Amino acid sequence: MTATPVWSVDPRTGRPREQVAAEATPQEVDGAVRAAHEARAALADAPARAAFLRAAAALLDEAAAHVIEAADAETALGPGRLTGELARTTGQLRGFADAVDEGAYLDVRIDRADPALSPPRPELRRYKVPLGVVAVYAASNFPLAFSVPGGDTASALAAGCPVVVKAHPDHPATSELCASLLRRAAVATGLPADVVTVVHGFDAGLELIRHPLVAAAGFTGSVRGGRALFDAAAARPVPIPFHGELGSLNPVVVTPAAAAERAEEIGAGLAGAVTLGVGQFCVKPGLVLVPEGPDGDRLADALTKALGETEPGVLLDHRMRENFVSGVAARAALPGVAAPVTPGSGGEHTVGAGYLTVAAGSLLEGGAYELLLEECFGPVTVVVRYGDQGEAAAVLGRLPGNLSATLQLSAAETAGAPGPAAELIGQVTGLAGRIVVNGWPTGVAVAPAQHHGGPYPAATSHSTSVGGTAIERWLRPVAFQSVPDALLPAELREANPLGLPRRVTGG
Repeated sequence: MTATPVWSVDPRTGRPREQVAAEATPQEVDGAVRAAHEARAALADAPARAAFLRAAAALLDEAAAHVIEAADAETALGPGRLTGELARTTGQLRGFADAVDEGAYLDVRIDRADPALSPPRPELRRYKVPLGVVAVYAASNFPLAFSVPGGDTASALAAGCPVVVKAHPDHPATSELCASLLRRAAVATGLPADVVTVVHGFDAGLELIRHPLVAAAGFTGSVRGGRALFDAAAARPVPIPFHGELGSLNPVVVTPAAAAERAEEIGAGLAGAVTLGVGQFCVKPGLVLVPEGPDGDRLADALTKALGETEPGVLLDHRMRENFVSGVAARAALPGVAAPVTPGSGGEHTVGAGYLTVAAGSLLEGGAYELLLEECFGPVTVVVRYGDQGEAAAVLGRLPGNLSATLQLSAAETAGAPGPAAELIGQVTGLAGRIVVNGWPTGVAVAPAQHHGGPYPAATSHSTSVGGTAIERWLRPVAFQSVPDALLPAELREANPLGLPRRVTGG
């Protein structure tokens, strides 16, 4: 059988650039997973893991010019955007190395025996152990930060789990380059190169999720693709955790008081958030509730002006471009939907930014209008004009789970007095994993308190794919009851030889 070639394609022209690899056969996927499984023992050395993560960050920084050039050629995201993304990526690697050194992620807890309690309590010592081989499914829109060297990979390796990455077809050359750097870093720090492996191909992705030695998976992508993999993970003879980030509308609510106070500022800010990265951010605001009346009209005018001045942009691939153009056309064809700035085709290889608008009452009818409650990937948003807070609340009540929800409030409303703003905070907290006030959701800070996830379909679990707690996805707790000290793992021994932070109950 002839291997199916994997080509790098220039999204600016639609032309193939070079053949990068071949789609992995079932035998090659099996070999990659088994090699990763054999590397688990080496990753158990925490100092070596931390050194590896830092070495990987250093090699990526040294090769920055080549990495950015490769990524731009395959994604058209531009050197400026990609320079920032590379810094975020290497920062994540170093941050997880610090987490390994600190050891708090192991969540060591010790309950000393207390026979005086009723019932008596035995000696209990608990910590977390790595799950095993992790399958990572790379995202199209972040060729670095959510791809081969990205957060899923970094957090899994920090947890002690080797990784097999299913590369995204939109940036195979970038994936191979980054994988080679990570594998070099592994060898340089005394670890097997196979702690990180890359496979290509749709069928390889299915083989990977079904492999009996794969212990967990991380995914960032579409609802359709993520749900198929999630179902496959659950249908295995031994189901495994599947941490998928799927689709999100990221609703924005503009209160009447906020519109009266700064309509033009909000309209311009919304345009910037919708067009950032040509609208290809998973936290792009896709549904915006704006009050009816003169203040809402001023906001819409500012949005119209800003979007009308936005140059057409290139999407990540031509399939996404076709989906965007057809998706916008289907939404614009609904009765009562207007397009003050028509989004869609901006040329043979580009798309133009714009927005659609509809009355809240129409959206509440359901039926065909349900389409407006689905994410449309690209530079478009839907402005929903509402009459009062009850109508806005009713629209919010129709929404599925989201990664983020944003409130644009007035100065008086942010003062914290009880009222509609507090009620809105309560309502959107049930809808999203991150609540933003008087900002925009685009731009997800990599920080210990960050949460990038949300109710389904934003995510398939309650974990985060960004921030320090992302490591928790690849660990499971184990408790040791009445086990002699000499037989305990070093992490749990009484003398605490590893100097780990621990929570101790009892004398």
